[in-house]
Amino acid sequence: MHRVGLLISDYFQVLGLSTLSIFEFANQVKGEPFYDCAVYSERGGSVLSSYGFSVDSKPLDADAPVDTWLIAGVLTPVELPATPGVVTFLQTHALKARRVAGICTGAFVLGQAGLLAQRRATTHWIHAQTLKTMHPTTRVEEDRIFIIDDHVWTSAGLTAGLDMALGMVEKDLGTEVARSVAHLLVMHHRRSGGQTQHSEMLMLSPRSDRLQSALEYARKNLSKPLTIEEMADAVHVSARQLSRLFRSETGKSPAKAVEALRLENARLLIEQSRLSMEVIARESGFRDRRHMREVFMRGYGIPPQSIRTGKA
Repeated sequence: MHRVGLLISDYFQVLGLSTLSIFEFANQVKGEPFYDCAVYSERGGSVLSSYGFSVDSKPLDADAPVDTWLIAGVLTPVELPATPGVVTFLQTHALKARRVAGICTGAFVLGQAGLLAQRRATTHWIHAQTLKTMHPTTRVEEDRIFIIDDHVWTSAGLTAGLDMALGMVEKDLGTEVARSVAHLLVMHHRRSGGQTQHSEMLMLSPRSDRLQSALEYARKNLSKPLTIEEMADAVHVSARQLSRLFRSETGKSPAKAVEALRLENARLLIEQSRLSMEVIARESGFRDRRHMREVFMRGYGIPPQSIRTGKA
């Protein structure tokens, strides 16, 4: 029996509870109780959620035979840090478990306990810079769904906690069980940990790791021409096979999928930087500023300059 403990605190974000559904349905798929889940808090008893209702919990117990600790996040991690008791427990007992994981801003709790020092980690993109500032030795990768660094796991925004839990099921019980759980929960696709938090990748909804890797390669190399042959070489398949994957899993040709990534990259640069339109066009892989404008008009119905000026 693999025991999962979800550690909550006052004003925990309620969506964190949903991660336990992944393990519940894994038991159903397997046909026997492989996982045993319980909710814990520092002192046990009733714990108030972010939405205002309370959840009953067991008190933290140094002798609790927990294999996987999941640390639920809160909406405002700086204003609601972990208590000294929780920090001490994690420092002295959590690493005895098989793994410990921060769901969304649960990464801040792991950081307080010193469990992210010299490790890779992620959290919701809104809080990523704060996590970097508070824990400078942590290599925060704000553009990841979830990250595994040895036995320490961290996830991005709260729904990414489902993907992280599904990744745990895959490690424990295999790909087919994880895929069946995703299907039962009507999760449209299984997002790997390396997938970006940015919306266009999610909209494309690649199901296979191979196509996810190809799209991630494209996203990191948008300033290049990016031929189908180059992307195929990067993920070790033929250009013909990769083209079929694009059409079957995204409904788009490779060129259209890459164009969508270029468009989103340009939009983000316009919104978040003061780079010139010429530089943004070049960095996003468009031929020139005029080409970028044509794609913007086709994709968004507005010229790129209107995003910066607010005059759509």
